[in-house]
Amino acid sequence: MKKALFVMLAAGLIVGMTTGGTAEDKKKSAAKYTIKQIMKTAMKGGLCAKVAKGGGSEKDKLKLLDLTISLLENKPKKGTQGAWAKKAGALVYASARAAVGRKDAGALLKKAANCGACHKAHKGK
Repeated sequence: MKKALFVMLAAGLIVGMTTGGTAEDKKKSAAKYTIKQIMKTAMKGGLCAKVAKGGGSEKDKLKLLDLTISLLENKPKKGTQGAWAKKAGALVYASARAAVGRKDAGALLKKAANCGACHKAHKGK
């Protein structure tokens, strides 16, 4: 039940982040972590790969979910917010599936963690 709640909350966040909001809401980021912090821990630090391979503790999986939610909450340096939400949302969804132990989570994480596609569309100089 607890794990199902995480998936529902993550799905609700994805929907909430991709639907409008006030101009004031769009100016400030509610993100717990910066993009740089997320990349350092989740991608360069190997947390995402570890979870995608089926490793990692429950704490690791929840940390990855927390980081990917923050990624979604951040604003991209370039590109549209909609494209950002689609890519980051896919990571949140895959991370949530990993957190609740779904069998296909590893494959989804590997597919969603496509660094080149995201960097080409959204990374600044």
